[in-house]
Amino acid sequence: MARTYAQTPHMAGDHIRLLQLDDLDFDPMLRSGYQRPQDLEPCLRMAQDDIAWADELVLVFPIWWGGMPALLKGFLDRMLLPGFAFRYEPKGLGLTPLLKGKTARLIITMDTPRWIDRWLCGSPVIRQLRYPILRFYGIKLREVLFFSPFILSSLSQRQDWIERVRKLAHRH
Repeated sequence: MARTYAQTPHMAGDHIRLLQLDDLDFDPMLRSGYQRPQDLEPCLRMAQDDIAWADELVLVFPIWWGGMPALLKGFLDRMLLPGFAFRYEPKGLGLTPLLKGKTARLIITMDTPRWIDRWLCGSPVIRQLRYPILRFYGIKLREVLFFSPFILSSLSQRQDWIERVRKLAHRH
């Protein structure tokens, strides 16, 4: 789905940069919190440059056990650091988001039917991304697209989902 979004003719070229997390070589653990700086691997520095450059972030991922994959969480933990994503205000008066003006879209697959995730579980990954992550850094969540239940979907249904992603990229 991410490749479809990125390769849609309207989006291709200089207008989009695709990061595939499993191709990046980085330690997903924030080893000492913010107590001791942890050097960023070159791919994470490049990812920060891409995020700083982008007007909109499109995150494409599966929900696993009600949450985002560990690699995505680790990527966010390592990327969204003081000085890049936010600044501590003097005298403990809060934080200033440094990624203001950016927007985000989420394209999510999951095996659980959407109604179970929403009504029984309370959409935990959406709450986590919208409030303590995206909004905290000044990024406005514009749209969430769910595709589920993935495990029970037919080839035809998956092709329809790919077409919906293509249309979303055209609307961008």
